[in-house]
Amino acid sequence: MTQLGWLGIFRLGLVQTALGAIVVLTTSTLNRVMVVELALPAMLPGVLVALHYMVQMLRPRMGHGSDVGGRRTPWIIGGMAVLASGGTLAAVATAWMATDQVAGIALAVFAFLLIGAGVGCAGTSLLVLLAKRVDPTRRAAAATVVWMMMILGFALTAGVTGKLLDPFTTQRLVQVVAATSLIAFVVALLAVRGVEGRPTAPRAATDVVSPNQTGAPSRTPFRAALAQVWGESQARLFTIFVFVSMLAYSAQDLILEPFAGTVFGYTPGESTQLAGLQHGGVFAGMLLVALMGSVFGGRQIGSLKVWTVGGCIASALALFGLAAGGFMSGDWPLRETVFVLGVANGAFAVAAIASMMSLAGAGGAGREGVRMGLWGAAQAIAFGLGGFAGTVAIDVTRAFIESPGFAYALVFACEGVLFVVSAVMALRIAGAPVRRAARDPLLADPPFMSGIEGKA
Repeated sequence: MTQLGWLGIFRLGLVQTALGAIVVLTTSTLNRVMVVELALPAMLPGVLVALHYMVQMLRPRMGHGSDVGGRRTPWIIGGMAVLASGGTLAAVATAWMATDQVAGIALAVFAFLLIGAGVGCAGTSLLVLLAKRVDPTRRAAAATVVWMMMILGFALTAGVTGKLLDPFTTQRLVQVVAATSLIAFVVALLAVRGVEGRPTAPRAATDVVSPNQTGAPSRTPFRAALAQVWGESQARLFTIFVFVSMLAYSAQDLILEPFAGTVFGYTPGESTQLAGLQHGGVFAGMLLVALMGSVFGGRQIGSLKVWTVGGCIASALALFGLAAGGFMSGDWPLRETVFVLGVANGAFAVAAIASMMSLAGAGGAGREGVRMGLWGAAQAIAFGLGGFAGTVAIDVTRAFIESPGFAYALVFACEGVLFVVSAVMALRIAGAPVRRAARDPLLADPPFMSGIEGKA
């Protein structure tokens, strides 16, 4: 199979740009409109965003569908179509809430379920396509390019649509979101066209279980395919690693700026600048991994293992630094610590994504989509829980601890411990052989699989 060059990688990155353009409008802009312009409870957009993460538990099922068909492009295009439709319907629902809250909220629930399904479908197949078509020496750099292009989609869309939405009306909101969704879909459609190449040959023994009544071979049902992947020690350990590390990664999102304001006395403008500094550090960390991977690709310093483990440890140290800042307040270099946290998070995140691409085919061909879907589902669940868990932890600690600095310090320290646990797990994954666990009754069936039905 022909490997993708940088132009092909850039084209797939445009799909992530388009995906990010729709997601940022639905999870950020519509969030603000519901809370500010419509004066609805902040819990409403929170629940809707949680729904969009929850539906991504279906990622393994979607990945299995692309495995069975042997083609990823139709799933990417289909996912983007569903995502664009969901984004447009979410804007319509938000506008409808101004006149009929019940009907608007009901439509919004459906729309955000579509958004989650579209993200899961397109995102999973896109990563599998990258994993199968990018040379191993380029995977860290490719992951950096693709994820930075998604963030670029966030930034460009927020900047452009922010100007187009003024003066604000609900009609203008629907027009802007619908137009953005349509443009994003067309960009993704053109970007992915012809990248995958010719269809692969029909799957051989890995997808054949037993003859059906006509004597023809039948394909492996989804539950059996998922059980096979869960029985692979690397895939199982990596799933748990993704969940724990991404939980630590996302738990800081909603408490960092309040921490700066409450403990260090930052104004809203200063805390926003602090968040920008952190994002700048994330960019720097991603670029650092891509650069070192390209320069030292064949040596230990350029390995994904080093950057995954190192990123986790550095993130833990930075969070412990924030915990120390909770005690020392104004005497602690907060901006420098937050920048280091951003660099560490960026390095860890892009190395973990590149590791997903490397491990997708580690257990044998024919299950890449299921593996990537399983890891994507773990990431989505962790992100859905992380922000909420961080805010709940702060509320609970502040209810029992008088000093806000000490309360924040305790929460940041717990997040740091999660990153240390993640680093230990990453070391185990790197050396774990791929084996089946059919003889182990505890590992033969994923605990979450009982609610997922269906066959290919």
